[in-house]
Amino acid sequence: MITLGAGALSLSDLWRIFDGEAVALDPTANARMAASRAVVERAAAGEEAIYGVNTGFGRLARTRIAAADLVQLQRNLLLSHAAGVGAPLPDAVVRLVLALKAHSLAAGASGVRPVVVERLLHLLDTGALPVVPGQGSVGASGDLAPLAHLSLPLIGEGFVTRDGVVRPGAEACEPLVLAAKEGLALINGTQVSTALALAGLFAITRCFDAALVAGAMSVEAARGSHRPFDARIQLLRGQPGQIEVAARLRALLDGSGIHASHQGPDCDRVQDPYSLRCQPQVMGAVLDSIRHAERVLVAEANGVTDNPLVLMDGADGEVVSGGNFHAEPVAIAADLLAIAAAEIGAMSERRVALLVDASMSGLPPFLARNPGLNSGFMIAHVTAAALASENKSLAHPASVDSIPTSANQEDHVSMATFAARRLGPLAENVAGIVAVELLAAAQGLDFLRPLRSSVAIEAAQAAVRGMVPMLEEDRLFAPAIAAITRVVLAGSSAAFCPSFTRYSVSAGSK
Repeated sequence: MITLGAGALSLSDLWRIFDGEAVALDPTANARMAASRAVVERAAAGEEAIYGVNTGFGRLARTRIAAADLVQLQRNLLLSHAAGVGAPLPDAVVRLVLALKAHSLAAGASGVRPVVVERLLHLLDTGALPVVPGQGSVGASGDLAPLAHLSLPLIGEGFVTRDGVVRPGAEACEPLVLAAKEGLALINGTQVSTALALAGLFAITRCFDAALVAGAMSVEAARGSHRPFDARIQLLRGQPGQIEVAARLRALLDGSGIHASHQGPDCDRVQDPYSLRCQPQVMGAVLDSIRHAERVLVAEANGVTDNPLVLMDGADGEVVSGGNFHAEPVAIAADLLAIAAAEIGAMSERRVALLVDASMSGLPPFLARNPGLNSGFMIAHVTAAALASENKSLAHPASVDSIPTSANQEDHVSMATFAARRLGPLAENVAGIVAVELLAAAQGLDFLRPLRSSVAIEAAQAAVRGMVPMLEEDRLFAPAIAAITRVVLAGSSAAFCPSFTRYSVSAGSK
């Protein structure tokens, strides 16, 4: 059980919520929410114009709303802003969005009644997940459209899915009449872009772990040198990710009989291609980038990002407008993750290319027995190349784009929601590339028998062979790639190497 509204959630907490662990609200949150609600109610009853409380929204902020219309204003806000399109967000992402929104509101800076958070958690508890179209947010003024769709069931509108069946939102919970500012607090925030970015982070983390195992296997299959992973080389540069990746590679390769077999004066390997020997430098930079994104996204998940906010510094508190809804931190973190993920795939594809090239690897052409009659891994490599090429486009930064909205009131936006949403397809491509490499490296190791690698690499080899037999002659190839890809995306890197656990990328999230 994960407790919301009782301090910061860790990356591990967020991952567990994403995976479906139950959540509960900390009892102390109700008092905070009640205190901030009292400030909003006083403001709504007063004469001063307070944005979103007794005014219109966006460019209509100068339009004063009569007290008698404040309830209708909040309902209209949800209905008008629920203008999203596209495929619905995955259930796991919607679960995380609900939890993040409840956690943010429970901080007591949004001015909503405790019952609003209770209704959000009711949806989570009962598995009635709002149907949220994935497109329609530019990542500033919050994720307005998707969060509006998320909130519709609270007022008896929209749709939910339960056990895979779409039902009217009115069946999910007792409809709630939203009070002043509550609709705005629900739809103003970065929870959708943050949840999507975290989902991408989790998938990319899994790809990273699997790619380290695959890279070490490829070193062995190509009878590459271990010397570039020497700790002294890494310390002279001082990059923390590089130092750690080299240490992991050394641990994976320690005790290799294959390595011992080609040492000495007869070894003709002077320098290996970059995709083998520069793994610490490239994957280390990837690791540092992932960890930076972790820090940003964990902070955002614990932040209060709606507007206006209720500041309780003084005795009476005050309602103050700001810009915490602007998702630029998420957008840039997602762009960094996209670049890092594309590099994982790019290096992996290059190692596949090396393994299928007999002149580079010393292995049979295209890793095929009886090449010519058999094409072996020829087109599996083409698939990896196609995915790596797609990722070059997907990795183009989204945060550098902006398009003004709301009659130029919202004149710079982050595009964080797209920046984060595209991480899912990008990670799936990377997982496919790494799957091809794992299969190719396993095939290469088979050709080196009776030589044996390290204990760790032999365990990885056995795991691959437990799912897919050696390619003795050409057969339908796609099922093999699909099977290994599923394992990578499921976070089962321990299936390839028991020492690589699900949370191994972040030392702080184990």
